[in-house]
Amino acid sequence: QVQLLESGGELVQAGGSLRLSCAASGRTFSSLTMGWFRQAPGKEREFVAYRTWGGGSTVYADSVKGRFTISRDNAKNTVYLQMNSLKPEDTAVYYCAAGEFLSSITRRTWPGNYNYWGHGTQVTVSS
Repeated sequence: QVQLLESGGELVQAGGSLRLSCAASGRTFSSLTMGWFRQAPGKEREFVAYRTWGGGSTVYADSVKGRFTISRDNAKNTVYLQMNSLKPEDTAVYYCAAGEFLSSITRRTWPGNYNYWGHGTQVTVSS
């Protein structure tokens, strides 16, 4: 079992920055992929970014590329999502997720392939 706890979401003005944190506990293996997803009201949950725990490879959704950065602190078992130049369309509940043995980019970007989820943290960007 892996437990995930997100924090850091809040109300921010357009153009501002936020850093979300995801603290992982329980089993943490190098086979895990750590992903961030988001869900806006009335929309499906969508991929934002992922980072493989062991190799550290990262992939971003086109909508956030160049503005968001996913990183990891091994000592703290924590994954971060640094979000810069925020836009109103970034408003959503952001979820941290962990998936095991996800062997391709396609599998790592699909939320249905993730085994463990946090409760979510609300990010609201005002215009």
